[in-house]
Amino acid sequence: FKKHDGVYAHIKRGPLGVVLCLGPYNYPLNETFALLIPAIIMGNTTIFKPAKHGVLLITPLLEAFQTSFPKGVVNVIFGRGRTVAAPIMQTGKVDVLALIGNSKSANALQDQHPKSNRLRLVLGLEAKNPAIILPDADLDLTINECLAGTLSFNGQRCTALKVVYVHEDIRSKFNESFAKKVDELKFGNPWDDGVKLTPLPEPGKPEYIQELIDDALAKGAEILNKKGGKRFDNFIWPAVLYPVTKDMRVYQEEQFGPIIPIVPFTDIEEPLDDMAESNYGQQVSLFGKDVYALSPLIDTLVNLVCRVNLNSSCQRGPDVYPFTGRKDSAQATLSVHDALRSFSIRTFVAFKDNELNTEIIQHLLEAKLSNFVSTDYIL
Repeated sequence: FKKHDGVYAHIKRGPLGVVLCLGPYNYPLNETFALLIPAIIMGNTTIFKPAKHGVLLITPLLEAFQTSFPKGVVNVIFGRGRTVAAPIMQTGKVDVLALIGNSKSANALQDQHPKSNRLRLVLGLEAKNPAIILPDADLDLTINECLAGTLSFNGQRCTALKVVYVHEDIRSKFNESFAKKVDELKFGNPWDDGVKLTPLPEPGKPEYIQELIDDALAKGAEILNKKGGKRFDNFIWPAVLYPVTKDMRVYQEEQFGPIIPIVPFTDIEEPLDDMAESNYGQQVSLFGKDVYALSPLIDTLVNLVCRVNLNSSCQRGPDVYPFTGRKDSAQATLSVHDALRSFSIRTFVAFKDNELNTEIIQHLLEAKLSNFVSTDYIL
């Protein structure tokens, strides 16, 4: 209980209502449950549509949901997102749209809701996270971090590094070493030892990557690594493209796959201006040592993105840290703590300080008849 200006308040966080959860195929369990579990914990009921790939892993969980929660708390629906989710949104009965995916999908589903002002949004969307490599960067560390940032899970992460800005002073050294390292990566199945590159789950992804390569080559870029662009079955070898310019599709689009555009710069204002003009603002990786150069950059970058990774690749975790973004990259915040807030609203009982109210509240607490007016907590 709190008291201010003669008024007591018993404030708690309450559920929002019905949550429609839509997760991505690249992390079909973890990312979907990062939405679903906090929504349930805060007392909401949920409609859960599994991602288009990785559906079978949900099967053993169906019985767990059924035996763990009352009927109607977790409702699992299979099918294509827009086909299944659009009619659900059109009912107007969804209170929260929780989606990790693409902004186009999020916009399309929002438009289906008859009262969008009543719709709470929890969105983790696409990004075009850059790496900015300064002249004094530790080259070995930077190359290893950029390899992990661009090609972990074949670059199929919203947190992947999707464009690399390299200062002209170290451009030649970086490009040569980085291209060589990319070709040294081991390809195979994910359960094989030492494998860093694996088959692509989307049937049309190699063709899409090839389109981006062809467009870049036609507009003046080159493939720096010998294996870059080699194709077989459901895989295309990562292509390191240089120099990439703004008129190329690979610069404009979130590639979400194994292709690495490198952009040279001489003035730090160039990548900063590009980030300011970008539709996205999730994270950035900043590589350098000079604190006099880093300090003003950090102060600028924290207003363009939500996470600045110093001499480190971009990433989601640890999950206790806020996961969010600016502009088209996110709405609301996900993490162990923040997600609970995103799926709830502050609600409270208030009463003026007088003998009548004090007596009533005392009896409510002693009788333990109310779930809300209670000071009992699970420790």
